[in-house]
Amino acid sequence: YQQFSPGTPSNLLLDKPVGLSSNDALQKVKRLYRAEKAGHTGTLDPLATGLLPICFGAATKFSQVSLEADKGYRATLQLGQTRVGGDREGEVTGECPVACTRADIEAACARFTGLISQLPPMQSALKHNGKALYEYARAGVTVERQPRQVTIHRIDIIDWHPAQPERLVVDVLCTKGTYVRTLAEDIGAALGCGAHLAGLRRIMSGPVDLRASVTLDALAAMSEAERDARLLSADVLLADWPAVQLDQAEAGRFLSGMRRRVRHADAEHVRVYGPDGRALLGSAHITAGELIADRLLSPLEVQALMPS
Repeated sequence: YQQFSPGTPSNLLLDKPVGLSSNDALQKVKRLYRAEKAGHTGTLDPLATGLLPICFGAATKFSQVSLEADKGYRATLQLGQTRVGGDREGEVTGECPVACTRADIEAACARFTGLISQLPPMQSALKHNGKALYEYARAGVTVERQPRQVTIHRIDIIDWHPAQPERLVVDVLCTKGTYVRTLAEDIGAALGCGAHLAGLRRIMSGPVDLRASVTLDALAAMSEAERDARLLSADVLLADWPAVQLDQAEAGRFLSGMRRRVRHADAEHVRVYGPDGRALLGSAHITAGELIADRLLSPLEVQALMPS
């Protein structure tokens, strides 16, 4: 077991509460840990809750990995009611009786599984002329947007009952950039009754999930040692990549940026370790048998990760 501190490259899996922006949550975590350098890895709307990985120190070098990773969400849809912006904050724009069966819902979900095209909602953080779309929306301005291609790997029905047909809970596994509020509206439209997103919880990001997360309230109630014990290694966001281990001499050359010959299959992404197999050196890719560095930790940062 290795003890981490926010001064060493490390990660925290936060369960973000409703009502806080991702940056607000990040600032609260930084204050609790008295951390100089930290960043989050993918914005969650204030109305959304759930998994928000936070990187400390040099672990921020690998934050893009989590941004690019597939995401998992648990979404609660309110069928039979449409709202401005597609979520529960907007004014009601239409209501319709819900007269669908589970088979209808399964068919609608199947229709939006796979590669689909989505029009980004005006309530998104997507930029137009340097300003987020939600800023235009708040001012009552609608901006022309271009559809985007995303992939919905799976939509699983978690909870729906004919006795309460307006409430539908689904788990969605999707690529980055998927707008679940848009998906909710599209499913409602396909069912002929309309829908809006009544609740959203991120439950997965790449190889990490909500089960290893901690809430802000729980963190605030902990001692400093207990908080440090919640910190995870710098490589936790890379855990589903193949690992490459180098001996002392090769590790030094790799850290200097030199390409190394390795007996590994070509791979788009690998995580690279020194001779102990525990201290992360950085991320890389393998092309034609050559290990080529992508993001490197400094020798001092690697030393901080060595087991004491």
